[in-house]
Amino acid sequence: MYKRNFIRSVAATTLALSLGTAWAQADSFKIGLLLPLTGPFASTGKQLETGARLYMAQNGDTVAGKKVQLIVKDDTGVPDVSKRLAQELVVNDKVQVLAGFGLTPLAMTVAPIATLSKTPMVVMSAATSAITEASPYIVRTSFTVPQVVTILADWAIKNDIRKVVSLVTDYAPGVDSENYFQQRFVAQGGQVIETLRVPLRSPDFAPFLQKVRDAKPDALFTFVPAGVGVSLMKQFSERGMDKAGIRVIAEGSVTDDDILGSMGEVALGVVTAHHYSAAHNSALNKQFVEAFGKASGGMRPNFMAVGAYDGMRVIYEAAKATQGAGGDTLLQAMKGQSFESPRGPLSIDPQTRDVVHNIYVRKVERIAGQLWNTEVQTFTAVKDPGKAAK
Repeated sequence: MYKRNFIRSVAATTLALSLGTAWAQADSFKIGLLLPLTGPFASTGKQLETGARLYMAQNGDTVAGKKVQLIVKDDTGVPDVSKRLAQELVVNDKVQVLAGFGLTPLAMTVAPIATLSKTPMVVMSAATSAITEASPYIVRTSFTVPQVVTILADWAIKNDIRKVVSLVTDYAPGVDSENYFQQRFVAQGGQVIETLRVPLRSPDFAPFLQKVRDAKPDALFTFVPAGVGVSLMKQFSERGMDKAGIRVIAEGSVTDDDILGSMGEVALGVVTAHHYSAAHNSALNKQFVEAFGKASGGMRPNFMAVGAYDGMRVIYEAAKATQGAGGDTLLQAMKGQSFESPRGPLSIDPQTRDVVHNIYVRKVERIAGQLWNTEVQTFTAVKDPGKAAK
């Protein structure tokens, strides 16, 4: 037994050393980008990859005198695949940074690899509050669900919504949405009549929406992953719920800019809270939207695109400051960064390594024949309430 445990200990130590020194052996600056490029979340991967490549196209492929190599891997949205690819990127490709992570389960499964290898890991999309606590090497440039749903709960109370049914996708961000919205809403006198959770894979909203209709709330509060909102809103309309006086208030992924144009009339008036809208009225964002459209063949950037774009900015600036170093030195240079993003002002909290930025209440409106998430209220410099409560 002792011999077996000793062998295991030596093997683990050898792996840790090989991973921990991998970045130091690199003669270029390598970024391993893990994305779901095929499967049900392929649109997420496409937005992230286009955002990352756009930043490189605008800012060059050298940093601190080193050639930047963006090594893109398709994790298909499956955690085991993401874990295997992350190990290969660190051990074989010797990347200085792991980045991407379209979904929470993908980020969580890679977190131990980042810790063991001391490789900074930039989360550009996944939004569960606890992600940054899974490894001291994680930095987030996307957003956190509690940041947006607590703002939405405040807005709902101030706009005479008192009774809601909560309908979320049954995985970590959905649970975060349900819990943090409910806590904030109920604390101010609101009532959550019922909480419903829909499977992540192959969701059928019909039976859940029937429950919502029967409950007759003032509003449906909902969260579904980006790309799934079309199906949700279509079934909402098919049941005449938009005509029954039930309002929709949602975490911003539901009216994702990438799919908003295909939602149709049912989306008009839907109120969401989020950290980015392609309609954000700034010169920098207008340039970003135009450049992204050209780079992608006409797509509109969504919140994942800006998460990747800003993530690359954080990586580049840290690499410049450290002359292309990796490990703890690179991580320290990521903390505390502050800059103007297409989304608005952004900073990385040096204590939590999480993003601090504006949260916007938006309303879907038709402008010049197109649907847009129009910002109607701004909340500045919002930190993650999930961290503040601990």
